[in-house]
Amino acid sequence: MITSVFKKSTILNYSLIVVLLLCFFFLYQTSDLFNTTKLNGFFKSSTLIVLWLASFFLVNFMVKKNGLTKDSSYTILFFLLFLLLFPSVFNSINLLFANFFLLLAMRRLISLQTLKAPKEKIFDASMWIFIASLFHFWCILFIVLVYISIIFHVSRDYRNWLLPFVAFVATAVIFMLTALYFDKTWIDHILNQAQLNFELNYFVNNYQNAALSFYVVVALYFVFSMIFSMTNRPLILQASYKKMIFGFLIGVIVFALSPEKNNSMLLFTFMPLSVMATNNIEYSQSKMYQEITLLLVILGCFFAFFAQL
Repeated sequence: MITSVFKKSTILNYSLIVVLLLCFFFLYQTSDLFNTTKLNGFFKSSTLIVLWLASFFLVNFMVKKNGLTKDSSYTILFFLLFLLLFPSVFNSINLLFANFFLLLAMRRLISLQTLKAPKEKIFDASMWIFIASLFHFWCILFIVLVYISIIFHVSRDYRNWLLPFVAFVATAVIFMLTALYFDKTWIDHILNQAQLNFELNYFVNNYQNAALSFYVVVALYFVFSMIFSMTNRPLILQASYKKMIFGFLIGVIVFALSPEKNNSMLLFTFMPLSVMATNNIEYSQSKMYQEITLLLVILGCFFAFFAQL
């Protein structure tokens, strides 16, 4: 029954997911949103809403435009469900900006499979990644995904290997000039983020620990499912699915290296994992399996969300 609701892309499905997103967002941020004495709090909440809606639209556009999934709404549904596991992400504006720019970069990298204007796409993706790193420094590691994409598609032209360096210089120069003109502390903020921390001692309560454990189990299941079924995928899409796997792994590394660690930083893994989860559901021939898998993920994510309020 649940799968029948989301197996098609309709205005009703999109509206339902947007309504659910707004409901969970308001539920988590009620105290800040309705505190009319704090203009900055209201402005921040409005910015978050716009960014979340734009991120959902971008994820949906990306998978549909490049044929990564069938004509369903599962990807943005899974994206929403993973958000519910770590509700503090609803209030993480820097992470949301960083993730939005990474989505823009991922869109350009996936579209490299068409081999149209590869240099522009490599430069754009690199610049988006470097911009994302201004909001969360270790997002700079996603530049590895650019070189992986170059290897998959356009490795023979040596100029493609140099474009990320050009994008880095352009982004760095613009940022330095802007910071020196407006606020030099922006530079200190970047330097403070460029530190390492491998400790996992940030949990406030057991529910956060349980949510992370549930996410790890779900992620391992869908990632290995994608790896073992890769040869069954259309040949033209296999490179894009491999990018999803590498993108997820890089997101995990970013989480592991970040100095101010919390579960919200797993946000960078949500999009690729949502694509892999969608493929797991769509390529299954068993209706019962689809229903049980989706139901278990929904129940686990809903429980984690309400337990952490």
